[in-house]
Amino acid sequence: MKLLFLIGDAAVGKMTVGQELMKLTGLRLFHNHMTIEPVLEIFGTFHSRAISRLREVIFEEFAASGQYGMIFTYQWAFDCPSDWEYIEHVKDIFQKYDTEFYYVELIAPQEIRLQRNATANRLKHKASKRNLEESNQRLLDDDRNYRCVSDEGEIPFSNYLRIENAHLSAEETAKRIQEHFGFASA
Repeated sequence: MKLLFLIGDAAVGKMTVGQELMKLTGLRLFHNHMTIEPVLEIFGTFHSRAISRLREVIFEEFAASGQYGMIFTYQWAFDCPSDWEYIEHVKDIFQKYDTEFYYVELIAPQEIRLQRNATANRLKHKASKRNLEESNQRLLDDDRNYRCVSDEGEIPFSNYLRIENAHLSAEETAKRIQEHFGFASA
């Protein structure tokens, strides 16, 4: 099995690139808002425990499923030890299934990400982003409060790829990922 962590700042294009990569490779996409949005809808607020428990079930069941692999999108705050621990925790779930791990970090400047924050695809799949004023403010606050771009050499894992995707389409970015890691075509 393969598990690809598709990481990057808010609105960098993780979900959209993941959608294209899924089409190319057959890896299944689990973008982080697939658990966030239903919990927001049910609870009316961000309920981190419920989101975490839902993710756990999905990871555990998928890891045991024998499927080809998964793409998991994650906004990793590199300055938060708990985010490093979370990545290791997810890896632990998959480890016993002889999983190969891959890491792709997408990078784009804030001005590009603010434009992407309002794209139709993003708003279709992420209801919590539809209030653009609030969503843009969260993006700006995250940029101010967290470091979601790794420092050079900070990612210690093999199978790591960093892509500056400001001027690449999601399809071009997905193709680069597929070719770099030699993922089979779907």
